[in-house]
Amino acid sequence: MSPTEIHHWNLALRSQSPLEIVRWAIAKANGRAIVSTNFRPYEAVVLHLATQVQPDIPVLWVDHGYNRAATYRHAEQLRAQLGLNLKAYLPRISPAHRDAIHGEIPTPADEDALKQFSAVMKLEPFQRGMKELAPTVWITALRKVQNPNRAELDIVSPDGNFGTLKVSPVFHSSDAEMEAYLTKHGLPNEWDYFDPAKADEKRECGLHASWGAQAVATV
Repeated sequence: MSPTEIHHWNLALRSQSPLEIVRWAIAKANGRAIVSTNFRPYEAVVLHLATQVQPDIPVLWVDHGYNRAATYRHAEQLRAQLGLNLKAYLPRISPAHRDAIHGEIPTPADEDALKQFSAVMKLEPFQRGMKELAPTVWITALRKVQNPNRAELDIVSPDGNFGTLKVSPVFHSSDAEMEAYLTKHGLPNEWDYFDPAKADEKRECGLHASWGAQAVATV
């Protein structure tokens, strides 16, 4: 996929609905599409879109073990409601083991330690999942409004960390549009979500940033 192709696809898809974008992505994958999730707010939208087109699409979820109880209940509710083909990947070390050896989760004040936490507890299991599932197309819930780094992406982008075509069907969707979709389709939301690998909403955990692949290489 050349930069010219990526540019052309983004121009063509900008006027399409999220469902039409998902149909395009899954057709392009030739049976090797996945959708990833962390069950954060509004993730139900992308999961519903993907399963409408391909009911058995693999759903890659890294369960790093630090999710709050509400997030785990939300995950089980969506698994049952949408019949998710959930592929959960766990870190090679448990949260209790990690905390006993290294202490509390690092804060953004210690960026190096936070990147190492991300690499061990989130990026390594995600990379393992991507290798085993071997997708050619990776459908994500990325949205332009989420943080400054993501505003530089687009609906379609090549992913250098995992060697896939990354497709974000709700990239240009607003919170109001996401809320309307949830209401229309009777889908739940989850607001008690916290990602310890990010520590705040303006930081990237490494999945969609160039430093992610380098960090996993040190694990």
